[in-house]
Amino acid sequence: MFTASDQRALRAVAVQFFVNGAIFASFIPRLPEIRDRVDISVAEIGLLMSIAGVSGLVGSAVVGPAVSRFGTRLVMLVAGALTALSLPVIGVARAPWVLLVGLIALQTFDVLMDVAMNLQGSWLSARRHTPVMTRLHGLWSLGTVIGGVSASRVAAAGISLSTHLVCAAAILLAALGFASRGLLRVDEHSGSESTEAPAQTIPNGRRVSPVLAAFLLVGFFSIALESTAIDWAAFRLTDDFSASTGLAALGYVAVATGMTAGRFTGDLIAARLGGSRLLSMSTIMTGGGLAAATLTPDQTVTLIGYAIAGLGVANLSPILYDAAAQHPGRPGAGLGALTAGLRAAFLTIPLLVGTLAASRLSVGSAIAVVTLPSFIGFLAMTGLISRVRSS
Repeated sequence: MFTASDQRALRAVAVQFFVNGAIFASFIPRLPEIRDRVDISVAEIGLLMSIAGVSGLVGSAVVGPAVSRFGTRLVMLVAGALTALSLPVIGVARAPWVLLVGLIALQTFDVLMDVAMNLQGSWLSARRHTPVMTRLHGLWSLGTVIGGVSASRVAAAGISLSTHLVCAAAILLAALGFASRGLLRVDEHSGSESTEAPAQTIPNGRRVSPVLAAFLLVGFFSIALESTAIDWAAFRLTDDFSASTGLAALGYVAVATGMTAGRFTGDLIAARLGGSRLLSMSTIMTGGGLAAATLTPDQTVTLIGYAIAGLGVANLSPILYDAAAQHPGRPGAGLGALTAGLRAAFLTIPLLVGTLAASRLSVGSAIAVVTLPSFIGFLAMTGLISRVRSS
């Protein structure tokens, strides 16, 4: 039964999703400006982002014990506050090591906040007649749109990076404090140990390892497609088209807007056409959008391509998470493999794109070199998972 307190908790969790998206969008559109301020190359900032990605693995390792010890509410609030406070560190950085400290803090505490808010969101979604997890992720995307548009406007207005990120952190902290009163104070415990399927119930033990490997790889490829669109759109416009800082930020906004629209409409499309068709449509839009965004010499077409790519990647992660959660055998095995692939991509893709962009390739060509194999690999792995599950 979904009670009034559950409704308040759901609204509070929705605020957490929105704030989390806004935190990232506050600085990513201004990465080219951050790079110039710190006086490093595009390859070096890719290296720093990859090094910071290691801290995401650290956060993944400690989040389970932290939630068990302190509960999701406290973990969410403390991690959310520390994530927001990393923005001023990034904003005042004038040396690479200071920027790295800010990025490491952001990556570490974001993992803790992400897991805690998804746990509460999942528990509340299960109590309702209709699920809300996709719409919660839609609110995260909406937060990225609002944060991205704000970053674009303040950059165009000439507001300094440090002032912008300090003010953004203060606003986000106030939003987190306001929402804290409604969050669930008691966590649910499903007793997963007692519900774990015995090994002999798995239809074919020889198929488990290939499918888990496929989940790991499809997680890697999906984030390769998503992160190259989100993280490098501004660099594509500044470095390849000599766009202003304010205009370059619109590349990120185009992706984020497409993702937001896709996530708020994904449930409706899946209900009418089915999940398989939604996945096929999303994959086609992702590939076509990224091709237009990275290979065309026109700035307007590039922005349109990023918006289409955003529509496509919007539903890839929700569909994959659902498939991994339904994987037979030990509970969490599919999700564990999928998230391992996600973190591996966050660790390696920025360095790879940055290194290629620092060579004779343009930023668009560097992104295309990474996304084309990732797109082919994504198609192969989703096909393998679908065939094995259907058999």
